[in-house]
Amino acid sequence: MMSVQVAEVAHDPDERQGCTHANSLARAVPSRQGTAAQGSFAAPAKHCGLDGREYKSPMTELTVLAVGLVSLLASWLATKALLPALRRGGVLDRPGARSSHIQPTPRGGGVAVMTVVLTVWLGVSQYAEGLGDTVWPILAATAGLSALGFLDDVSDLPIWLRLPAQLCAVGIGVAMLPLPAGTPLGPLATALALGVIWLWFVNLYNFMDGIDGLAGVQTASLGLGVAAVALIAGLGLALACAGAALAGAALGFLYWNWAPARLFLGDVGSVGLGYLVGFLLLQLALAGYWAVAVMLPFYYLADASITLGRRLLGGEAFWRPHRQHYYQRAARSLGAHAPVSRTVLIANLTILAIALVVLMFPGTEWLGLALAAATVGIVLAYFARLEQPVRRG
Repeated sequence: MMSVQVAEVAHDPDERQGCTHANSLARAVPSRQGTAAQGSFAAPAKHCGLDGREYKSPMTELTVLAVGLVSLLASWLATKALLPALRRGGVLDRPGARSSHIQPTPRGGGVAVMTVVLTVWLGVSQYAEGLGDTVWPILAATAGLSALGFLDDVSDLPIWLRLPAQLCAVGIGVAMLPLPAGTPLGPLATALALGVIWLWFVNLYNFMDGIDGLAGVQTASLGLGVAAVALIAGLGLALACAGAALAGAALGFLYWNWAPARLFLGDVGSVGLGYLVGFLLLQLALAGYWAVAVMLPFYYLADASITLGRRLLGGEAFWRPHRQHYYQRAARSLGAHAPVSRTVLIANLTILAIALVVLMFPGTEWLGLALAAATVGIVLAYFARLEQPVRRG
């Protein structure tokens, strides 16, 4: 199963015999066994999933790469086929006072993205052990959220209808994440905390889908990060392929969504992707990679959370559309979306590199978090500075 069986594994050492998959960053310690291995990583002796069991499926980079490429091609083709249908159906995002675009643009491209991702995840669950029965409730919850998101794209559903659905989906997801024994907060409080974090992540993913290319860049970066961490840390073929599927599908869609966008992702995609990405990040965190799980989405977390805090302090309705995020203000100041999305991409790749270094050197988690925060801080400061008028004379 893909769910994190931390407590179960800890009490079943026989099942883990010969398997180097442990629930800590120590898995990435450079090998010190012999001079030939100096500076290299101690590769897992056997392939293990997040539940600590040995799997027969070979965990190879080629398999993960193939999943990513298939997802990319399928997403590109599906989006191309979907675009004229959205135009004919009149599913358009029309410019308004709070929009970042200037002409009516089809929205709902997430239908193609989510179809590809869910199909690939389902296929991976049949091929690579490590997903098991856990995948069915997660896929069902994702499909439900995406369907509701499409209805919202078409008819603007009220928050009192969307929020309960998100709560149900998050509740299902948390139920699929067995917690390690002896958590300081206790099992119930820990589950509630994870649920709140996951719910916020789903919504911030939706909030941050506001300019051309940004959601595609972020999803591709996060999917790549999850796949890379899973490969390096030996977390199992299933998790690596799940990340690769997200990255590939996002890149296939990004071709159509890059500025000037020919269509938008829509809530059908942003809400569903937020749910799935949140699920994968929680998998990393509960497997012991909490610092990496926080670092990878740091830009989204910072921009959305700071903006939310300012809106709450100002007494504004935080769920309503606006253009106050740092990336939106930067795009408005520059008069273009592409430079902003490229800047975020550079920041994401920088943070991914930092995260991989953290894997190589256990005990550097807090330093890695500080460097990730500094990277994002520089980006936010740059975006904010773009709004300041240039002094002349």
